[in-house]
Amino acid sequence: MKAILESELNTLHNIFINPYVRKYLCDDKVLPLQQVKEMLIESQKLFDERRFGLWFIETKDEKEIIGFVGLWYFFDEEQPQLVYALLPEATKKGYATEAATRILEYCFNEVGYQYLLASCDKPNLESRKLAERIGMREVEERIVNGNPLLFFRVEKL
Repeated sequence: MKAILESELNTLHNIFINPYVRKYLCDDKVLPLQQVKEMLIESQKLFDERRFGLWFIETKDEKEIIGFVGLWYFFDEEQPQLVYALLPEATKKGYATEAATRILEYCFNEVGYQYLLASCDKPNLESRKLAERIGMREVEERIVNGNPLLFFRVEKL
């Protein structure tokens, strides 16, 4: 995993606008390039100030970028949540579980958090299963912008 640089804006934007990714991550909206650029600037600011943000997920052998993972603020929470997205050709191969596990360890061992949160759209079965695979449990369901969201949490052991 490597922090996403501003020079890699187009690669990140292409992930966000992929129909598979945006279905749940962006409420199926195509994010404009400028919005993704603002997110990238915020990610770099978060790295500078708090040592987290968004990282690309790469394959080990080809170093091909297949998605992203990170910690991001949503819903006025006190601390950031786990966020990730994989391109459809990279799903069901363990990449998301491996990347999410590394973020979990980073949260607890490097940043010093006592817990980690994640949320996903209720119909997003893959993300629900991922949360459970990394030890999270469902703690709440909320309606946000008319969509049912599930919230997950794991405590530092």
